[in-house]
Amino acid sequence: MSGTSIDHIVSLIVFLAAMLLFVGLFNQTIQTGITYQRTSGLSEKCGDLLDTMALTPGITTSGTPSVFGVQDPEFTQYELSPFALMRLTSLTGSTASYAKTPGLTYSNITLGNNYLLTPSNDLITYSQASMLLGINGTYGFQLTLTPTIKITITEVSTNPLQLSMAVMGTGFPLANAPISYCLLPVMVNGAATPVFQNLVSNQTGTVYTDGTGSTPTLQFPIVIGPTLTYAFIAYAHLNGVTGVGFFEHSSVGTKSVIPFNAQLSAKQVIVAHSDDVPNNSPTSDVLYYNSTFIFVNQNYALQQTSPGSSSNQYGTVISSAGYPIQAISMSSYNPGILVIAYSNNGNGGVVMMPWGLSSLGFPISFGVTHTSQEKVVTDLRQVQVNGVSYQAELSLWSLQGFQVNGQ
Repeated sequence: MSGTSIDHIVSLIVFLAAMLLFVGLFNQTIQTGITYQRTSGLSEKCGDLLDTMALTPGITTSGTPSVFGVQDPEFTQYELSPFALMRLTSLTGSTASYAKTPGLTYSNITLGNNYLLTPSNDLITYSQASMLLGINGTYGFQLTLTPTIKITITEVSTNPLQLSMAVMGTGFPLANAPISYCLLPVMVNGAATPVFQNLVSNQTGTVYTDGTGSTPTLQFPIVIGPTLTYAFIAYAHLNGVTGVGFFEHSSVGTKSVIPFNAQLSAKQVIVAHSDDVPNNSPTSDVLYYNSTFIFVNQNYALQQTSPGSSSNQYGTVISSAGYPIQAISMSSYNPGILVIAYSNNGNGGVVMMPWGLSSLGFPISFGVTHTSQEKVVTDLRQVQVNGVSYQAELSLWSLQGFQVNGQ
């Protein structure tokens, strides 16, 4: 074979190798471009869905919605309904049951010693939401709402009562912010109805944070002991950003009352004996209870009123079958905090329930987890829920995958 032929063969081999290398690189570039395009499309879809959820007033206090949306119908922009959010099934999957409502489970959201228990027949499920949004089988999602402001309340002393507060935003302290507060002392008298007391002149007021987000120690001229307990609620606000915090003195004994939300349309809160949640060991034990309602006015001041009908804001709840369900009637759908004090011989304390998700700054996650997904995009919105600032985050992923090879 001549040298010229060998040169031609070598040139052809080099040319083919270069072509194969070019095709491989070109294919990789195409795959990267398609993946980028899909990710961009997913990100755009995520933003559109989050706006649809936050700007559509679809979920009301009763009935099955025809569209999925949590906007408060009385407002515009990113104002969400605290009662629509109460109807979302918690992602934690934790449920509770009450012996006197057999066959019914409750979505269980707790924060400290406080409860938000919503019956299953009032809840909107993830599958319902996916169908209403038109993404069933195409996309998966998780919607999370987290308070923007966190207020930490510390009990410095009980003799006399001293409390301090610290306020944090998203990674920074809230400096020079006014905090409105309300102290609720409660006399627990053994086998008698607890009484909310007016003992000191500064039970409500306003204090300001310093440059580190902390407040001076608040001192109240009362002594907390076996017969006197309390709850404390605070609202911080600065430049349109608002947060809520709370604290209850440690309960006495092992028994307590647990508030269950009846159907929202009924505007009632069931007062359950802890021995019946679930049906642990009914003993015909009696707990005496009393209730009050706290709300925030337009000037951020905390005010106290009756939750509804005076005929059932207090009473007794008895464990085990044969004793009727006790319930507190709520007067309206105005959001606030239901505070329930309870006592019997050897047991006493205070529990709280938000009437409207945001009243106690409860967080919520709705949807399904995405830990096994290959590509997840997120989008954020700053929203208000009855004046309380939340960060709404939507995570979205394709159920059809992102593989390009073989297409």
